[in-house]
Amino acid sequence: MSICPKGKHSKARRDSRRANWKMSAPNLVKCSKCGVLMVPHRVCKACGSYNKKEIISSAE
Repeated sequence: MSICPKGKHSKARRDSRRANWKMSAPNLVKCSKCGVLMVPHRVCKACGSYNKKEIISSAE
């Protein structure tokens, strides 16, 4: 036994349901140590710090 729809939904109802499926740009903030744009609440890829503390040592 399969699901049987009660009636046809219009294209407007279908498309309005799908209208919220959109991509959004990532929220970027400046690193408090080096000033590079980064994703918040993540370790900075440029300097390896998080919350003004060095997490990953940058031995370059």
